[in-house]
Amino acid sequence: MKKTIQYLCCVVILILGAFVCSSFFAENRNGKSFKFPYKQQGLTEKQAAAHLLSRFTYGATPGDIDAAVKSGLENWFNQQLNANLPDDSLNQLLSKYDALKLSNTQVVEEYPKNAQVLRMAISAGVVNKDSVKSDKKAYRSVLQNYMQQNGLKPEQELFRQFVNQKILRAAYSNNQLLEVMTSFWFNHFNVSITKNDCAQFIPAYERDVIRPNALGKFNDILLATAKSPAMLYYLDNFTSSAADDNTPANRGLFRRGLMQDTPTQNTDTGRKVMLMNKLQKVRKSKGLNENYAREVMELHTLGVDGGYTQQDVTQAAKVLTGWTIYPMGQYSKGGKNVVDKAGDNRLESRGFVHDGDFLFNANRHDKSEKIVLGKHFGPDAGYQEGVELLSMLAHNQATAKFICHKIAVRFVSDNPPQSLLDKMTKTFLNRDGDIKQVLITMVSAPEFWSESSLREKTKSPFELAIGAVRSLHADIVQPYQLYNWINRMGEKVYFYQAPTGFPDKAQYWINTGALLSRMNFGLALASGRIPGIKIDLAALNNHHEPESAQAALMTYCKLIMPERKLDETVKRLTPMLTDPNLMQKVDEASSKKIYAKVGQPAPMNMTSADNAIADSKLNLTGDQANNATAMQSAASNNSMLTQVVGVIIGSPEYQRR
Repeated sequence: MKKTIQYLCCVVILILGAFVCSSFFAENRNGKSFKFPYKQQGLTEKQAAAHLLSRFTYGATPGDIDAAVKSGLENWFNQQLNANLPDDSLNQLLSKYDALKLSNTQVVEEYPKNAQVLRMAISAGVVNKDSVKSDKKAYRSVLQNYMQQNGLKPEQELFRQFVNQKILRAAYSNNQLLEVMTSFWFNHFNVSITKNDCAQFIPAYERDVIRPNALGKFNDILLATAKSPAMLYYLDNFTSSAADDNTPANRGLFRRGLMQDTPTQNTDTGRKVMLMNKLQKVRKSKGLNENYAREVMELHTLGVDGGYTQQDVTQAAKVLTGWTIYPMGQYSKGGKNVVDKAGDNRLESRGFVHDGDFLFNANRHDKSEKIVLGKHFGPDAGYQEGVELLSMLAHNQATAKFICHKIAVRFVSDNPPQSLLDKMTKTFLNRDGDIKQVLITMVSAPEFWSESSLREKTKSPFELAIGAVRSLHADIVQPYQLYNWINRMGEKVYFYQAPTGFPDKAQYWINTGALLSRMNFGLALASGRIPGIKIDLAALNNHHEPESAQAALMTYCKLIMPERKLDETVKRLTPMLTDPNLMQKVDEASSKKIYAKVGQPAPMNMTSADNAIADSKLNLTGDQANNATAMQSAASNNSMLTQVVGVIIGSPEYQRR
């Protein structure tokens, strides 16, 4: 009996041990266990949690810091790396945006560009081509009716839904690190709605290319972006062909099929016209295009000092000839019919590669031998040599340094220490460009937690707006209204024209004009004057009314900027609450337009938020009269709290993360 009891005890111990071990490894399935060295840097656990959340979320919501402490900071970070926390509430909000689920082909079919709609209407005899220029107002209503009758929707509605989901995801997702990294990589592999050709494909670009790869391996996201219609159009690689190309678009597989007028192909005259216009554009731009090859080296991988030459750019462009878009949608339907009739097997036998919306057109590929960075490609290795080129770039040491520096600038400081960069670069090279492991190395390093890194990053307008609504526990009913304010503060998300993406340095975002706009936003938000954004300031303090404006300032500073030293901030902000001529000074400052535009260098004596805000003329709101009214807010909001919270959001300390 005694032996039986001993045996059962051993079994129980083994089961418990297995359970503990499995739990441990489940929590660390991204790699090895890691420990954050914040205590060695003199931080308490709550201070460390506040720093962690300030960098890897869009801002802590009430209770987030305590929740992170309770779960353990390493466990919290590991959960964010896994990015699989339930988002049921967010998904419910997103469910009403039907365009977000559409494929690129469906988007082209349902959300045609204005010029396409006009050509279709002309072909259908709805609009007279000669009368369009003479009476634009009249034909607009005709086109609207034509679109409604044919189930077509305006392109702006697509972009509105896309912007709305961006706001809602950033504000409400439990997987905050995934959203932050999605924004990071979209900015790194920037494409712009301002470029007409690629605009329709940007929603799917973020959904299917950027977000799924945001916490994966760098090589995967590089290849995925290179093959996406958005990038192929944005940097013009879809037209790039061999320099000695005998216009295969005219004589090859596609041209033969497209020019045949048979019942099995596109017999609709309007669609054929649109398709031929597209072909004409390809013919005019035939030949080698180096845009993508140059940017993939300078901006996406090696960096401007990555050791490549102009010869390397030209050779890389030849390697990537024939990388184009699979025919889709109403204005390419004829081409799609031909490709579909040929079938993937026949295409593959001729060297073509079809992968979703991507097509490698072997007829347009440069079949000569190429040399890039000393590596030989070809001759005539086809699609695979492009894959090998991108893989070579992704694994280059210069790329590791460039990408790690960019990540460190985003999460640590504008000038990260070299010792940290060396650790991150080593991990990047040793772990096959695994972004999760690079992030773990970064946040496990003492440099991440050092005093020189705390609150040393400046919030962009998007980060400021989303952080504010999160910290105030706002209810976002009309996301686009918040986007309008973000745009007004200088960051029109998805519309940045240059392939560089938005700069990630304080000097780009902060100048006197930017601070006026940010203070305007803070007051408008706190006073409930942004339509569709609902806030209950009293509820943040459990409906306890502070005794005075000064008491409210201290209380709400602690609520909105937890775990910070606030004595200097309160001292600086207090005069704003008592100056009877404050609004007059602000209006005067705004009317003189003494501030630079966002994105331009600030005056030499106004290079920091602290200096700018110290000028009494730059306190609070700017040139909008309705924001002045917000200082005495409607009865539904406490005017004292409105002023206090608005001032806090516009303060220099709140601009830091």
